[in-house]
Amino acid sequence: MIELISLIIISAGVCFFVAGTVGLIRFPDAYSRLHAVTKADTLGLGLVIFGLILQSDSIRSAILMLGIWVLMMASAATACPLLARYQKSSDEEIPRAD
Repeated sequence: MIELISLIIISAGVCFFVAGTVGLIRFPDAYSRLHAVTKADTLGLGLVIFGLILQSDSIRSAILMLGIWVLMMASAATACPLLARYQKSSDEEIPRAD
């Protein structure tokens, strides 16, 4: 039963990764792309890690996976505003995905 629940949660996480990738390809400007990627990847990785924690055998591996997720959330929360600020300050226009 735990394996089935874990599979469903991991599949939901993969769906968020796919949605973020589609947003990266389809959205017209850099700000929308950044929003799609950071939100979808943070939630997608969280769901994948939660599904893997359900299958893990040791507390140590579960804590390591949670640590990876926390570091990813911190890096996404730092990198996204920096990239958006750089885009706003640069004079170059990022080509639209048509």
